[in-house]
Amino acid sequence: MELTDAAISKAIEKTENSNPDNIRVGVTGGGCAGYEYFIEYANDINIDDTVVDYGKFKLVMDKISIPFLEEATLDWEQQGLNESFKINNPKETASCGCGISIGFN
Repeated sequence: MELTDAAISKAIEKTENSNPDNIRVGVTGGGCAGYEYFIEYANDINIDDTVVDYGKFKLVMDKISIPFLEEATLDWEQQGLNESFKINNPKETASCGCGISIGFN
């Protein structure tokens, strides 16, 4: 998974004065298209997790999510008053109208 400069800057800002300083990104089953992304701040790092150290924070992904995320990019988007991390993934083959659920072949 790649991170844009905007995502790195926002991750540093959000984790700089907080505990935990790990950002866990993954894919879980659910939603009408079959899968959902999750992005959360986490203290736990499991032995089989992939960890990428960005100095001020660590990006953590579980081994089940890696095949879904290996070509994805984590970005920070701001649209009007709304701002959040956004995963752009060329492996997605479907998405739901709700904007949360995604599908893969």
